[in-house]
Amino acid sequence: MDLTLLPEVGVATIRLGMAADEAIEAARQLGFTAPNPDHGATPGQVFCEHPASDSDITLGFTKGALTDIHVSRFRKEDADVHVVLDGLDIFRTPSDELLETLQEHGHRVEQNDDGVDVLPDLKVILSNESSFDYPTDDEGDPLYFDYALVTSVFLHGPRGD
Repeated sequence: MDLTLLPEVGVATIRLGMAADEAIEAARQLGFTAPNPDHGATPGQVFCEHPASDSDITLGFTKGALTDIHVSRFRKEDADVHVVLDGLDIFRTPSDELLETLQEHGHRVEQNDDGVDVLPDLKVILSNESSFDYPTDDEGDPLYFDYALVTSVFLHGPRGD
């Protein structure tokens, strides 16, 4: 499964601005299921699982419209899942290398010491501070990002000059 992060647009066929039923159906067509089908007409968030890869997405809504899409890294390392931003597999490219390449591509990156990196011009957040047991380097730090957020709202992270 390929999930392309489309800044200010959405993820794959899930589009920011969609109504809940449309967004959930788009997620379903990608192989995700919403365990709680009784989300109401204007949910705040809808959690969707992808059992084949043991990954998930959370759809965030404001006033009935999709405003953010949270994508979590697969927990099955051999999963055939590729989450791509600007041609780069964000969950399989080492995070330091990914940020460096994104900067080389002209994207501003605001880093902090909390494991959260903001691409404010793209309205994307990348993080590698989950509680899951993902691959780590020799010092025990996560090798890869394990979370991405695509949003339609203004982002401002810490300034990294």
